[in-house]
Amino acid sequence: CRGPAIFVLICRNYKGDVDMAEIDHFMPLLMQHEEEGLLCPVLSHGSVHFMWIKHSNLYLVATTNKNANASLVYSFLYKLVEIVKIQSYTEPPQIRPMSILEEESIQDNFVVVYELLDELMDFGFPQTTDSKILQEYITQEGTKLEVAKSKVPTTVTNAVSWRSEGIKYKKNEVFIDVIESINVLVNANGSVMSSDIVGSIKLKTMLSGMPELRLGLNDRVLFALTGRDKGKTVVMEDVKFHQCVRLSRFESDRTISFIPPDGESELMSYRINTHVKPLIWIESVIEKFSHSRVEIMVKAKGQFKKQSVANNVEVRVPVPSDADSPKFKTSTGNAKYVPEKNLVVWTIKSFPGGKEFLMRAHFGLPSVEKDELEGKPPITVKFEIPYFTVSGIQVRYMKIIEKSGYQALPWVRYITQSGDYQLRTNV
Repeated sequence: CRGPAIFVLICRNYKGDVDMAEIDHFMPLLMQHEEEGLLCPVLSHGSVHFMWIKHSNLYLVATTNKNANASLVYSFLYKLVEIVKIQSYTEPPQIRPMSILEEESIQDNFVVVYELLDELMDFGFPQTTDSKILQEYITQEGTKLEVAKSKVPTTVTNAVSWRSEGIKYKKNEVFIDVIESINVLVNANGSVMSSDIVGSIKLKTMLSGMPELRLGLNDRVLFALTGRDKGKTVVMEDVKFHQCVRLSRFESDRTISFIPPDGESELMSYRINTHVKPLIWIESVIEKFSHSRVEIMVKAKGQFKKQSVANNVEVRVPVPSDADSPKFKTSTGNAKYVPEKNLVVWTIKSFPGGKEFLMRAHFGLPSVEKDELEGKPPITVKFEIPYFTVSGIQVRYMKIIEKSGYQALPWVRYITQSGDYQLRTNV
C-alpha cells in the first residue's frame, strides 16, 4: 500500500469465519483484552495496529502498519457506517436508510457494500465519501450491481468534487437553518454548574449551475477586523466547516465563501462557551414516606421571551423502581408513568415564555423496602423553541453569485433546542 496502509474490514460479533487474514489476530486480541478488562480502541499485534469501532453486532476495523492519523481513521470508520446504511444508490437519487445495520443487512447488500468499499478508499487513502456523488456511479437492482458507466464521473476529477455540473432548477432557493442546542447542568441547590451552546448551520440548496455563496454572521472577530462594533456579536469556538468552505479566505478575513453541495448539508458547526440561564427552570419537591408512598411536586417556568413559545416540552422526573399505583394532576399537558425507565414524563405541547405550570404525582411504595441503595438520577428536560437563538447569532447576509446572473431567494430559520439538559434533585 502506498498510503497510510489502512485496510477496512467488517466482521461479525466474536464468532463466525471471516475470510480475511487480518481478522485472525484481531478477534483473539479483542477477546483477550476484554477478558482482562483492558479493552481500548487501538489494539496492536507486532507492527500491525487495529483501530476499531462497534456498531450493533458488527466490528468495523481499520488496520495500519504505519503511524497513521488516528482521528482521520476513526472519522472514516464512522462515515463508513453512515454511508453503508444507505440502502439504495440509484439515479435519480432515492435514498432509503436501513433501520438497523447488522450482519444480515450486510449480507443482503453485499455487492453494493463491496463496491462502496472499493470506491471509498484506494491504496490506503480515503477517497469520495459523499453519498450524493457515490450515487452517480454506483447503481443497484436488487442485490445485483450494475456498472453501466465506463466514464468516470466528472465530480471525481473536478476541483469541486462535492457538486455535479449541469444542475438546473425552475426556482432557485436556499434554505438556512441555524440550530443551537443548550447543554446545562444545575446542582441540587439551583446553581448552574456548567453550560455551553453547540450550534450548527444547515443548508438546503436548490440552485442551478455552479453558484458561489457568501455567508455573513455577526462574528465578533470579523467586526473587530473591519472596525465595526455595533450591535450584538458572538465569539464562536471549535468551528468546523464542510469541505466546500474556502478555509484560507475565512482565516484571512473571516468571510465564509463556498460552492455548496446540492440538496441538504451541514455547512458548519460551532461551540459558544458562555454562561447560559436555563430557559426552562424546574423546581421540584419529592417527599418519600417509608413503606407508604412518595409524593412529587414539579413546577416548570419558562425563562425566555414572552413572544416565544417552546414546543413539545418533556420533563422527565425519576421515581423509585418499586413505585406503583401512579396518580397525576397537572395544570397543563399530560403526565404518564414509564415503569421500564422508572420515569414520570410530563408532556407540554406548547409552553409560552414567562408562564409557570405545575405537576403533582402520587405513587404507592411496598411495605418491604429494597436492600440495595438507588442512585439519584437528575430531572431532564427536552424542548424546541423556533425563531429564537439563545446566543444571539444572526445571519447578516447571504450573497448568491452565478455566472448566468439569476436571482435566488435565501430563507433563514432559527431554532433553539435542548441538548444535555439536567437538573439534579435533593432526593
